[in-house]
Amino acid sequence: MKENTPLAAADLLSAISDKVNACIQCGTCSASCPNAFAMDFSPRHLWRLLQAGEIQAVLTSRSFSLCSTCYYCTLRCPRGLPLTDIMSALKQVSARQLPMLDPSGVLFYQKFLESVRRHGRVREMEFMTLYFSAMKNPLLPFQFASLGIRLISRKKLPFQLPSRGSERLNTLFRRVNELENAP
Repeated sequence: MKENTPLAAADLLSAISDKVNACIQCGTCSASCPNAFAMDFSPRHLWRLLQAGEIQAVLTSRSFSLCSTCYYCTLRCPRGLPLTDIMSALKQVSARQLPMLDPSGVLFYQKFLESVRRHGRVREMEFMTLYFSAMKNPLLPFQFASLGIRLISRKKLPFQLPSRGSERLNTLFRRVNELENAP
């Protein structure tokens, strides 16, 4: 069941805060994170913001969305905190409270799943075409053109004929949709 109530998000935030309060701000998580360079707040800074009660700053941050779930921070934390799980929980809270703050992220995942549902796997060319057309910005594909050309020239991005996924996969997607929309 999907709970989009403020209470469910508040309970999740309370559980997150309880876990993060044990953080000693050693910085091991930030030093271990392969994506820290791209985050607006390093993991250590994110935990400090949570400790200080700066929930809005945390939820509007893009740091937790850049977490690659590699578990380096969790494995190396001297306090044994489940930091990767906390990042995942922050993603959930943000999706519940601020779903349209960054509509490009929502569209990205929707179009990714649309391609998987159709073919049983992601078809990169179709996926990016669906995403760019949904973004309704005719200049957006040009920002990625050089990357696409490099990938194609190195045979990392294949041209594939359309195929259909199995009916079993469509059944799975329908069942998940039913579970997410159940009262």
